[in-house]
Amino acid sequence: MSDLFDLSGKVAAVIGGGGVLAGEMALGLARAGADIAVLDFNPEAAKARAEEVKALGRRAAGIQVDATSKSGLQAALEQIVAELGGCHILINAAGINSGTPFLEISEDEWQRIIDVDLKSVFLACQVFGAHMTQPGNGGSIINISSASSGPPLSKVFTYSVAKGGVNQITQFLAREWATQGVRVNAILPCFFPAEQNRKLLTDERVSSIMKHTPMGRFGEASELVGATVFLAADKASSFVTGTILRVDGGYLAMTI
Repeated sequence: MSDLFDLSGKVAAVIGGGGVLAGEMALGLARAGADIAVLDFNPEAAKARAEEVKALGRRAAGIQVDATSKSGLQAALEQIVAELGGCHILINAAGINSGTPFLEISEDEWQRIIDVDLKSVFLACQVFGAHMTQPGNGGSIINISSASSGPPLSKVFTYSVAKGGVNQITQFLAREWATQGVRVNAILPCFFPAEQNRKLLTDERVSSIMKHTPMGRFGEASELVGATVFLAADKASSFVTGTILRVDGGYLAMTI
């Protein structure tokens, strides 16, 4: 059974891997046997996470990258191929958020969130997808969606729009690349408190979330690892593509 989830010989690029959630996903992939390229806008965070991966006995590279820059992503891929020998798994987890009321959202704020949360996924899928779709390569792309992707959550308008777009990219590319050895899926977390959303969690909002979550608690970063390894593993999820996999404590199953 463990052979189904064995990632030995695979190389994973984790964009946003210096953060809490994507960092735990990167470490989970490493524990399953993958070598890891940690890509992050913050170079210190990328390098620190790469050292954690190395401590697990895996090869790793910490790479600074602006995920909204196609040339930057291309340079990162070239470094990954040169240092680690290829790239078989891509995690698109760059993200920012804001709780600005709709009528007060500036064009600059709108564009920044769309760029980081949606454009980055578009560009990374172009760059890494071109590598994975080459004959003999293949791979697994895992995008990070959100419970706000539809129906949208209150207070995070631009973020919700961006994550709805991530779902569309995921399913479109799953159709495009299904016969080229590349699977494209998304993980849809619900409430996993991290720096980007903690400021939005007022007591009133937390109470509302708990009432709407059957499990009655927030998710822990480690609870994203199983879904990540499953979708990354060619044997375990060989017939899975175009899926938006919920890891939400039942949130989206709840009505009244």
